[in-house]
Order: sequence, then C-alpha cells, then structure tokens
Amino acid sequence: MALGFKEMLAAANAVIETVSVQDALYLVENEQCLFVDVRESYERAKGTISGSVHLPRGFLEFQADPTSPMFNQDLSAEFKLVLFCASGGRSSLAAKTLMDMGYPDVCHIAGGFEAWTEANGPTS
Repeated sequence: MALGFKEMLAAANAVIETVSVQDALYLVENEQCLFVDVRESYERAKGTISGSVHLPRGFLEFQADPTSPMFNQDLSAEFKLVLFCASGGRSSLAAKTLMDMGYPDVCHIAGGFEAWTEANGPTS
C-alpha cells in the first residue's frame, strides 16, 4: 500500500531532530549553524529568517548533491543545518532527505516560520 503524507511525516519525525522556536532563537547566533529556508520563492519574498539560505523543497535533492550542476555552494556538511518552512511539514521531510543524503547534523524548527515570527525572531 502506498504511503500518504501523514505516514511520511510520521516516519520523518521519528528519525529527525526537531527544535523548538525558543531553541532556534539561540541557534541563530551560532556561527556553526546554517538556517535553510525550504519554502517557495514567493513565500520567501514575504520575509525570511535573517541570514538564511534558500533551498526550495522542490529542488532540494539537486541543490544538496555536490555532484549536481545545481549544487548550492552555500550548503555545507560542516554546519548544523536548521531547516524551516511555513509551519514545519516540508522542513521535516527535507531534514529526512538531507539525512538520507549524508548530511550529518540536520534539524528543523517546530512550527516553522510562523512560529518564528510569533516569537519575534529576526527577519529580513
């Protein structure tokens, strides 16, 4: 039987690290952390976490693979990657994907950008 999005999210959440927005507010000051916005361009244009890089979920595998011509040079396995989307679903799936691709230290923000703005996190 095919998996639906609920089962896929549950499987991802079972193996990835989820950080609260309060913990993410501390991580934004850490130079060893890279915040990654996996939302679409039109969403990011309305605001994003200050200093984040953009890796849309639809291109994630292509931009995260160093052998791909679309590889995003901003992405580095040397950093703790802190992913976020609008509310946490896409970033959860993206975190699982990056783990599967060999990125060693990946997490995502519970509640996504919505929670971040509600907590008055720095945006640009």
